[in-house]
Amino acid sequence: MWKVIVRRILLMVPQLFILSILVFLFAKMMPGDPFTGLIGAKTDLHQLVALRRAAGLDDPWWKQYIRWIGNALHGNLGMSYNLHMPVTTVIGQRAINTFWLSLLSVIMTYLFAIPMSISAAKNESKWQDKLWLTYNSITFGIPPYVVYLLMIVIFGFTLKWFPTGGTVSPNAVGFFPVLISRIYHMILPAFSMAILGTTGIFTYFRSGILDEETQDYVKTARAKGVKEKFIFTRHILRNASLPVAAYLGFVITGLLSGAIFAETIFGYPGLGYLFIQSITGRDYSMITALILLNGFLGLLGALLSDIIMAIVDPRIRIE
Repeated sequence: MWKVIVRRILLMVPQLFILSILVFLFAKMMPGDPFTGLIGAKTDLHQLVALRRAAGLDDPWWKQYIRWIGNALHGNLGMSYNLHMPVTTVIGQRAINTFWLSLLSVIMTYLFAIPMSISAAKNESKWQDKLWLTYNSITFGIPPYVVYLLMIVIFGFTLKWFPTGGTVSPNAVGFFPVLISRIYHMILPAFSMAILGTTGIFTYFRSGILDEETQDYVKTARAKGVKEKFIFTRHILRNASLPVAAYLGFVITGLLSGAIFAETIFGYPGLGYLFIQSITGRDYSMITALILLNGFLGLLGALLSDIIMAIVDPRIRIE
């Protein structure tokens, strides 16, 4: 298993190399540059030309790419044109916020989806099943930003139960007050992401339970008089959880890289919010680094899913 994991990791190198070229080219194809926003009535155009030349933006794209990839291999992803800080420093600061938000969202998602799936499967075609099927159909069809805006209006501005931006209250001092404040700021965006993220898990888990209940080994166990509770918990749930366990890898990496709408609307300073700011500010260095990170997380998600599957069911071997 470890040899396969190492081989898969090594395979990521050429994949990320090709992705880096595409990302760099697409970033250069964007209209304008990081200094375009500085143009005004009193702007010295000669100074802007000097800034572009100093930043190397007038060089051919391949020279810029070689310079960028060479620095990246040494851990230097460049400077953020907008924030005037090293890209690695900014991403490191924002990644911590996104990680904790994603972790809380994953926990909430599974806490919602698993009982929901079990309830629907054990009451197939009854009102419980129809209720959860309808709920997931609705949440799947609603654009996420609509739900996020409603959550802010209802729980942020109207009821004033939760903050509508930031990560920590200014008056929080000390480890535990800061920790509580950080969790308090994450509850609303994490809950909003969780109630929209149950569809995939619900579909896989409900279908898996229903399929396992029709298997011969389940019929044999029932014929032998094995208790229904034992059959359900030790056999049906275990086998039905395999697709859900595999899905976990993509859920984790998807939340780390896909919380753009949530972080932007809730004003949560994570990687998603940073990505939107970088695009609007034409921050080439930050855009290329974030998209490359997103591609790496996608490859990591596939590997994590295979590893989780192998752990849950030792009969499965990743290749």
